[in-house]
Amino acid sequence: MTDSTPISLLPVTLLTGFLGSGKTTLINYLLKNNHNEKVIIIENEFGPVNIDSNLLNISTDTQIIEMTNGCICCTVQGELTESLHKLLLKRSTGELQFDRLIIETTGLADPAPIVQTFFVDNLLREKIQLDAVITLVDAQHILKHLNEHRVALSQIGFADRIILTKTDCVNNEQKFEIINRIHKINHKATIFETIKGQIPKSKWLDIKAFELSDELTINQGFFVINPTQKLEVGFRSLPLQKQTSSWNDNICSYLFEAGELDLKKIGSFMESLVERYGNDMLRYKGVLAIKGNDQRLIVQGIHKIVGFDYGSPWKTPAERISRLVIISRSLPFNELNQEFLKTS
Repeated sequence: MTDSTPISLLPVTLLTGFLGSGKTTLINYLLKNNHNEKVIIIENEFGPVNIDSNLLNISTDTQIIEMTNGCICCTVQGELTESLHKLLLKRSTGELQFDRLIIETTGLADPAPIVQTFFVDNLLREKIQLDAVITLVDAQHILKHLNEHRVALSQIGFADRIILTKTDCVNNEQKFEIINRIHKINHKATIFETIKGQIPKSKWLDIKAFELSDELTINQGFFVINPTQKLEVGFRSLPLQKQTSSWNDNICSYLFEAGELDLKKIGSFMESLVERYGNDMLRYKGVLAIKGNDQRLIVQGIHKIVGFDYGSPWKTPAERISRLVIISRSLPFNELNQEFLKTS
Protein backbone atom coordinates (compact mmCIF):
# COMPACT_ATOMS: atom_id res chain seq x y z
CA MET A 1 0.00 0.00 0.00
CA THR A 2 1.51 3.32 -1.04
CA ASP A 3 0.95 6.77 0.40
CA SER A 4 -1.11 7.68 -2.67
CA THR A 5 -3.53 4.81 -2.21
CA PRO A 6 -6.80 6.09 -0.73
CA ILE A 7 -7.99 4.18 2.31
CA SER A 8 -11.76 3.74 2.42
CA LEU A 9 -13.81 3.94 5.60
CA LEU A 10 -13.52 0.69 7.53
CA PRO A 11 -16.92 -1.00 8.01
CA VAL A 12 -17.43 -2.18 11.59
CA THR A 13 -20.12 -4.56 12.81
CA LEU A 14 -20.94 -4.85 16.49
CA LEU A 15 -21.95 -8.41 17.38
CA THR A 16 -23.73 -8.73 20.69
CA GLY A 17 -25.96 -11.19 22.52
CA PHE A 18 -26.33 -12.72 25.95
CA LEU A 19 -24.11 -15.53 27.23
CA GLY A 20 -24.52 -18.69 25.17
CA SER A 21 -26.48 -17.06 22.35
CA GLY A 22 -24.17 -18.43 19.65
CA LYS A 23 -21.90 -15.52 18.72
CA THR A 24 -18.81 -17.72 18.40
CA THR A 25 -20.74 -20.25 16.30
CA LEU A 26 -21.82 -17.48 13.92
CA ILE A 27 -18.28 -16.15 13.62
CA ASN A 28 -16.84 -19.63 13.01
CA TYR A 29 -19.38 -20.16 10.21
CA LEU A 30 -18.41 -16.82 8.69
CA LEU A 31 -14.70 -17.61 8.86
CA LYS A 32 -15.15 -21.04 7.28
CA ASN A 33 -17.20 -19.58 4.42
CA ASN A 34 -15.43 -16.27 3.97
CA HIS A 35 -13.82 -15.70 0.58
CA ASN A 36 -11.75 -12.89 -0.88
CA GLU A 37 -12.11 -10.63 2.13
CA LYS A 38 -9.81 -10.02 5.07
CA VAL A 39 -11.69 -9.60 8.32
CA ILE A 40 -10.53 -8.67 11.79
CA ILE A 41 -12.52 -10.21 14.64
CA ILE A 42 -12.13 -8.44 17.97
CA GLU A 43 -13.08 -10.72 20.85
CA ASN A 44 -12.86 -10.45 24.60
CA GLU A 45 -11.77 -14.06 24.86
CA PHE A 46 -10.63 -16.62 22.36
CA GLY A 47 -12.98 -19.49 21.80
CA PRO A 48 -11.91 -22.95 20.64
CA VAL A 49 -10.68 -21.69 17.26
CA ASN A 50 -8.06 -23.60 15.29
CA ILE A 51 -5.27 -21.05 15.06
CA ASP A 52 -2.39 -21.65 12.70
CA SER A 53 -0.15 -18.67 12.13
CA ASN A 54 1.82 -15.78 13.58
CA LEU A 55 1.24 -13.78 16.73
CA LEU A 56 1.56 -10.03 16.21
CA ASN A 57 1.92 -7.51 19.04
CA ILE A 58 -0.11 -4.28 19.24
CA SER A 59 0.15 -3.66 22.96
CA THR A 60 0.36 -5.62 26.18
CA ASP A 61 -3.45 -5.73 26.30
CA THR A 62 -4.04 -6.72 22.69
CA GLN A 63 -3.00 -9.82 20.77
CA ILE A 64 -3.59 -10.41 17.09
CA ILE A 65 -3.53 -13.84 15.52
CA GLU A 66 -3.65 -14.14 11.74
CA MET A 67 -5.47 -17.28 10.64
CA THR A 68 -4.87 -19.49 7.63
CA ASN A 69 -7.80 -18.03 5.65
CA GLY A 70 -6.42 -14.49 5.92
CA CYS A 71 -8.81 -13.44 8.67
CA ILE A 72 -7.52 -12.08 11.96
CA CYS A 73 -8.62 -12.68 15.54
CA CYS A 74 -7.82 -10.05 18.13
CA THR A 75 -8.30 -10.15 21.90
CA VAL A 76 -8.74 -6.86 23.71
CA GLN A 77 -8.46 -6.87 27.48
CA GLY A 78 -7.79 -3.16 27.92
CA GLU A 79 -9.19 0.02 26.39
CA LEU A 80 -11.04 -0.74 23.15
CA THR A 81 -10.60 2.75 21.71
CA GLU A 82 -6.82 2.64 22.10
CA SER A 83 -6.64 -0.76 20.44
CA LEU A 84 -8.79 0.45 17.54
CA HIS A 85 -6.50 3.45 17.08
CA LYS A 86 -3.50 1.14 16.82
CA LEU A 87 -5.24 -1.17 14.37
CA LEU A 88 -6.14 1.81 12.19
CA LEU A 89 -2.53 2.99 12.27
CA LYS A 90 -1.28 -0.43 11.16
CA ARG A 91 -3.89 -0.41 8.38
CA SER A 92 -2.86 3.06 7.18
CA THR A 93 0.83 2.11 7.04
CA GLY A 94 0.11 -1.18 5.30
CA GLU A 95 1.46 -3.27 8.16
CA LEU A 96 -1.97 -4.89 8.45
CA GLN A 97 -4.37 -5.15 5.53
CA PHE A 98 -8.02 -5.89 6.23
CA ASP A 99 -11.40 -5.04 4.72
CA ARG A 100 -13.75 -5.06 7.69
CA LEU A 101 -13.85 -5.38 11.45
CA ILE A 102 -16.29 -7.31 13.64
CA ILE A 103 -16.41 -6.63 17.36
CA GLU A 104 -17.80 -9.50 19.44
CA THR A 105 -18.85 -8.19 22.84
CA THR A 106 -19.01 -10.21 26.02
CA GLY A 107 -22.40 -11.68 26.83
CA LEU A 108 -22.98 -9.23 29.68
CA ALA A 109 -21.97 -6.10 27.75
CA ASP A 110 -24.34 -3.19 27.18
CA PRO A 111 -23.75 -2.08 23.56
CA ALA A 112 -24.53 1.59 24.29
CA PRO A 113 -21.04 2.76 25.39
CA ILE A 114 -19.37 0.93 22.51
CA VAL A 115 -21.73 2.42 19.92
CA GLN A 116 -21.28 5.92 21.30
CA THR A 117 -17.50 5.55 21.05
CA PHE A 118 -17.71 5.59 17.25
CA PHE A 119 -19.50 8.93 17.26
CA VAL A 120 -17.58 10.83 19.94
CA ASP A 121 -14.00 9.77 19.12
CA ASN A 122 -12.63 11.98 16.33
CA LEU A 123 -10.28 9.43 14.77
CA LEU A 124 -12.86 6.64 14.75
CA ARG A 125 -15.45 8.98 13.27
CA GLU A 126 -13.07 9.88 10.44
CA LYS A 127 -11.78 6.38 9.66
CA ILE A 128 -14.63 4.01 10.54
CA GLN A 129 -18.17 3.47 9.30
CA LEU A 130 -20.25 1.76 11.99
CA ASP A 131 -22.35 -0.61 9.92
CA ALA A 132 -24.86 -2.21 12.29
CA VAL A 133 -25.54 -3.75 15.68
CA ILE A 134 -26.31 -7.46 15.30
CA THR A 135 -27.84 -9.19 18.33
CA LEU A 136 -28.04 -12.96 18.74
CA VAL A 137 -30.94 -14.24 20.83
CA ASP A 138 -31.00 -17.68 22.45
CA ALA A 139 -34.60 -18.87 21.98
CA GLN A 140 -34.23 -21.47 24.71
CA HIS A 141 -33.36 -19.00 27.46
CA ILE A 142 -34.24 -15.47 26.28
CA LEU A 143 -37.49 -15.11 28.25
CA LYS A 144 -35.62 -15.89 31.46
CA HIS A 145 -32.81 -13.50 30.51
CA LEU A 146 -35.26 -10.69 29.77
CA ASN A 147 -36.92 -11.14 33.15
CA GLU A 148 -33.67 -11.23 35.10
CA HIS A 149 -31.04 -9.20 33.22
CA ARG A 150 -31.50 -5.61 32.11
CA VAL A 151 -28.60 -5.87 29.68
CA ALA A 152 -30.50 -8.47 27.62
CA LEU A 153 -33.18 -5.81 27.02
CA SER A 154 -30.57 -3.29 25.95
CA GLN A 155 -28.94 -5.74 23.55
CA ILE A 156 -32.27 -6.30 21.78
CA GLY A 157 -33.20 -2.64 21.94
CA PHE A 158 -30.00 -1.56 20.19
CA ALA A 159 -30.20 -4.17 17.43
CA ASP A 160 -30.53 -3.46 13.72
CA ARG A 161 -30.72 -7.18 12.95
CA ILE A 162 -31.64 -9.98 15.36
CA ILE A 163 -30.52 -13.56 14.79
CA LEU A 164 -32.68 -16.05 16.68
CA THR A 165 -30.77 -19.21 17.59
CA LYS A 166 -31.61 -22.58 19.20
CA THR A 167 -35.18 -22.52 17.87
CA ASP A 168 -35.04 -26.31 17.65
CA CYS A 169 -35.19 -26.29 21.47
CA VAL A 170 -38.61 -24.58 21.62
CA ASN A 171 -41.99 -25.35 20.07
CA ASN A 172 -43.81 -23.05 17.63
CA GLU A 173 -46.02 -21.51 20.32
CA GLN A 174 -42.98 -20.61 22.42
CA LYS A 175 -41.16 -19.28 19.36
CA PHE A 176 -44.01 -16.97 18.40
CA GLU A 177 -44.20 -15.71 21.99
CA ILE A 178 -40.47 -14.93 21.87
CA ILE A 179 -40.73 -13.16 18.52
CA ASN A 180 -43.71 -11.09 19.68
CA ARG A 181 -41.82 -10.07 22.79
CA ILE A 182 -38.77 -9.10 20.76
CA HIS A 183 -40.97 -7.00 18.48
CA LYS A 184 -42.48 -5.20 21.44
CA ILE A 185 -39.01 -4.23 22.59
CA ASN A 186 -37.73 -3.43 19.09
CA HIS A 187 -40.06 -3.63 16.11
CA LYS A 188 -37.66 -1.97 13.68
CA ALA A 189 -35.06 -4.76 13.75
CA THR A 190 -35.30 -7.52 11.16
CA ILE A 191 -35.36 -11.01 12.73
CA PHE A 192 -33.67 -14.06 11.21
CA GLU A 193 -34.16 -17.57 12.56
CA THR A 194 -31.09 -19.69 11.95
CA ILE A 195 -29.57 -23.05 12.83
CA LYS A 196 -25.96 -23.40 14.01
CA GLY A 197 -24.98 -19.94 12.78
CA GLN A 198 -25.80 -20.76 9.16
CA ILE A 199 -26.83 -17.41 7.73
CA PRO A 200 -25.62 -15.66 4.56
CA LYS A 201 -23.25 -12.86 5.46
CA SER A 202 -25.30 -10.53 3.25
CA LYS A 203 -28.04 -10.71 5.89
CA TRP A 204 -25.91 -9.26 8.67
CA LEU A 205 -22.95 -7.49 7.04
CA ASP A 206 -23.00 -4.27 4.96
CA ILE A 207 -26.37 -3.25 6.41
CA LYS A 208 -25.45 0.47 6.55
CA ALA A 209 -27.88 0.91 9.42
CA PHE A 210 -26.19 4.07 10.70
CA GLU A 211 -26.37 5.91 7.40
CA LEU A 212 -29.12 8.51 7.23
CA SER A 213 -31.57 6.86 4.84
CA ASP A 214 -35.25 7.36 4.17
CA GLU A 215 -36.20 3.75 4.91
CA LEU A 216 -38.14 3.06 8.10
CA THR A 217 -39.22 -0.57 8.37
CA ILE A 218 -41.79 -1.42 11.03
CA ASN A 219 -43.26 -4.62 9.61
CA GLN A 220 -43.63 -7.52 12.00
CA GLY A 221 -42.47 -11.01 11.17
CA PHE A 222 -39.26 -13.02 10.84
CA PHE A 223 -37.07 -14.68 8.23
CA VAL A 224 -36.36 -18.41 8.34
CA ILE A 225 -32.98 -19.57 7.05
CA ASN A 226 -33.37 -23.03 5.54
CA PRO A 227 -30.08 -24.94 5.97
CA THR A 228 -29.85 -26.05 2.35
CA GLN A 229 -26.72 -25.66 0.28
CA LYS A 230 -27.90 -22.22 -0.88
CA LEU A 231 -29.25 -21.19 2.55
CA GLU A 232 -32.69 -20.23 1.25
CA VAL A 233 -34.44 -17.39 3.07
CA GLY A 234 -38.21 -17.26 3.55
CA PHE A 235 -40.32 -14.64 5.37
CA ARG A 236 -43.16 -15.41 7.79
CA SER A 237 -45.31 -12.44 8.72
CA LEU A 238 -47.02 -11.78 12.04
CA PRO A 239 -49.69 -9.16 12.84
CA LEU A 240 -48.16 -5.78 13.64
CA GLN A 241 -48.95 -4.80 17.22
CA LYS A 242 -48.51 -1.09 17.91
CA GLN A 243 -48.47 -1.53 21.67
CA THR A 244 -46.13 0.64 23.69
CA SER A 245 -45.69 -1.81 26.54
CA SER A 246 -44.03 -5.18 26.63
CA TRP A 247 -45.18 -6.98 29.76
CA ASN A 248 -42.62 -6.26 32.45
CA ASP A 249 -39.95 -4.96 30.07
CA ASN A 250 -38.97 -1.37 30.66
CA ILE A 251 -37.44 -1.07 27.18
CA CYS A 252 -39.91 -1.01 24.34
CA SER A 253 -40.76 0.57 20.99
CA TYR A 254 -42.81 3.72 20.59
CA LEU A 255 -44.32 4.68 17.25
CA PHE A 256 -45.37 8.30 16.64
CA GLU A 257 -47.37 9.15 13.51
CA ALA A 258 -48.69 12.42 12.10
CA GLY A 259 -49.16 14.23 8.80
CA GLU A 260 -47.05 17.12 7.56
CA LEU A 261 -45.01 18.86 10.26
CA ASP A 262 -43.78 22.39 10.81
CA LEU A 263 -39.97 22.42 10.62
CA LYS A 264 -39.47 24.84 13.50
CA LYS A 265 -41.97 23.04 15.75
CA ILE A 266 -40.58 19.55 15.13
CA GLY A 267 -37.08 20.90 15.71
CA SER A 268 -38.13 22.27 19.09
CA PHE A 269 -39.91 19.01 19.92
CA MET A 270 -36.83 16.90 19.12
CA GLU A 271 -34.54 19.24 21.06
CA SER A 272 -36.78 19.05 24.12
CA LEU A 273 -37.29 15.28 23.76
CA VAL A 274 -33.57 14.54 23.57
CA GLU A 275 -32.77 16.90 26.43
CA ARG A 276 -35.38 15.35 28.75
CA TYR A 277 -35.22 11.68 27.80
CA GLY A 278 -32.07 11.19 25.71
CA ASN A 279 -30.31 9.15 28.37
CA ASP A 280 -33.12 6.57 28.18
CA MET A 281 -33.54 6.58 24.38
CA LEU A 282 -31.42 3.74 23.02
CA ARG A 283 -32.13 4.20 19.30
CA TYR A 284 -34.54 6.35 17.35
CA LYS A 285 -35.25 7.08 13.72
CA GLY A 286 -37.82 9.16 11.92
CA VAL A 287 -38.89 9.86 8.35
CA LEU A 288 -40.77 13.14 8.47
CA ALA A 289 -42.87 15.12 5.99
CA ILE A 290 -42.14 18.84 6.33
CA LYS A 291 -44.60 21.49 5.18
CA GLY A 292 -43.41 23.28 2.06
CA ASN A 293 -40.60 20.79 1.38
CA ASP A 294 -40.79 17.95 -1.14
CA GLN A 295 -37.96 15.95 0.47
CA ARG A 296 -38.16 13.56 3.38
CA LEU A 297 -36.47 14.80 6.56
CA ILE A 298 -34.49 11.96 8.13
CA VAL A 299 -33.69 11.97 11.84
CA GLN A 300 -31.61 9.31 13.56
CA GLY A 301 -30.03 9.17 16.98
CA ILE A 302 -28.50 7.28 19.88
CA HIS A 303 -29.19 8.70 23.33
CA LYS A 304 -28.29 12.41 23.01
CA ILE A 305 -26.36 12.05 19.74
CA VAL A 306 -28.74 12.97 16.91
CA GLY A 307 -28.39 13.69 13.20
CA PHE A 308 -30.71 15.26 10.61
CA ASP A 309 -30.57 15.20 6.82
CA TYR A 310 -32.87 15.44 3.82
CA GLY A 311 -33.58 12.28 1.87
CA SER A 312 -35.38 11.46 -1.36
CA PRO A 313 -38.52 13.34 -2.47
CA TRP A 314 -41.98 12.11 -1.58
CA LYS A 315 -43.57 10.48 -4.62
CA THR A 316 -47.22 11.29 -3.90
CA PRO A 317 -49.12 13.51 -1.42
CA ALA A 318 -50.68 10.38 0.10
CA GLU A 319 -47.23 9.16 1.15
CA ARG A 320 -46.51 12.26 3.22
CA ILE A 321 -46.92 10.64 6.63
CA SER A 322 -44.43 11.45 9.38
CA ARG A 323 -43.25 8.49 11.45
CA LEU A 324 -40.85 8.44 14.38
CA VAL A 325 -39.81 5.18 16.07
CA ILE A 326 -38.12 5.39 19.47
CA ILE A 327 -36.66 2.42 21.34
CA SER A 328 -36.38 3.56 24.91
CA ARG A 329 -36.83 2.86 28.55
CA SER A 330 -40.21 3.95 29.84
CA LEU A 331 -41.47 7.15 28.19
CA PRO A 332 -44.71 9.09 28.92
CA PHE A 333 -46.07 8.08 25.51
CA ASN A 334 -49.48 9.75 25.67
CA GLU A 335 -48.00 13.07 26.75
CA LEU A 336 -45.25 12.97 24.13
CA ASN A 337 -47.63 11.85 21.41
CA GLN A 338 -49.80 14.91 22.03
CA GLU A 339 -46.69 17.10 21.79
CA PHE A 340 -45.70 15.37 18.55
CA LEU A 341 -49.14 15.90 17.01
CA LYS A 342 -48.98 19.61 17.87
CA THR A 343 -45.95 20.01 15.60
CA SER A 344 -48.19 19.65 12.54
